[in-house]
Amino acid sequence: MEFLTTSEAADYLRLGERKLYELVTNGAIPCTKVTGKWLFPRHELDLWVLSGLARPAGMLTAEPPPVVGGSQDELLDWGLRESGSGLGSMSEGSARGLERLQRDEVMAVAVHFHSLDASDNLASDANVEALRAATNLHDAVLVAFVRREQGLVLPPGNPKRLRGLSDVLALGARMAMRQQGTGAQMLLDVLVKRAGATMRDLRRVETPSLTSPDLAEVIRAGQADCGVATRAAARSAGLDFVPLVWENFDLAMRQRSYFRPAMQALIRFLGERRLQQRADELTGYDPSPAGQIRFSA
Repeated sequence: MEFLTTSEAADYLRLGERKLYELVTNGAIPCTKVTGKWLFPRHELDLWVLSGLARPAGMLTAEPPPVVGGSQDELLDWGLRESGSGLGSMSEGSARGLERLQRDEVMAVAVHFHSLDASDNLASDANVEALRAATNLHDAVLVAFVRREQGLVLPPGNPKRLRGLSDVLALGARMAMRQQGTGAQMLLDVLVKRAGATMRDLRRVETPSLTSPDLAEVIRAGQADCGVATRAAARSAGLDFVPLVWENFDLAMRQRSYFRPAMQALIRFLGERRLQQRADELTGYDPSPAGQIRFSA
């Protein structure tokens, strides 16, 4: 991240330093104070300028509803409530959420994409690539929420002694599935292909689970031997967990939405100690990147 000094920021914005200090005093411009000096993230200044972009009447775009679509996550659901943002949630999976974002049906979308082009640890920027490939998102911003642990969710005691996908394939364990377009299902697709197998080689529970808690409940009920979900989902359901990967779990939105009061309330909350404490309680989260801008179109 590139930071500008007061004089550099004034030149960059073509403002007088006096006017810049006035904006700082009123909390009207992105900035931070380090050892007594004001610093201005260049990227945040770009977004700040674009947030006030005036458009001709024929180009006005309706404001999206204050809803975060995409993937379901326990820490995110808690953060939406505790931040006082007023944002609601609509959990349909990463791909479906991104489609809604392109149609301005949600203000932001929680995503965790996976692909075969990802790095060996599957923790690459698949989310960034998904935004780059999305049509009608020339003004996208990707904000880090957390990194989180995905793995095999198992019955208490792990009766089949499953230690990875190779065991699932070899023993014919019943695998609970998520619907197509969810990050968990994309991850399973990638892992199966990297194991040299296909989905037909899995003994699948055909009825898909809509969310991670739904998948955990299928396993609790004895209808499946395993499934892919987060460590937090397994712990909340009292189930065992075998870790597979850490992934980027991010919030995608349009640049104009980034500065809306509801979204700013959530983003400010990401820097609070309470988020770290709650992440520790739920387990399987690394909130250290929370709030960082990972990509901007």
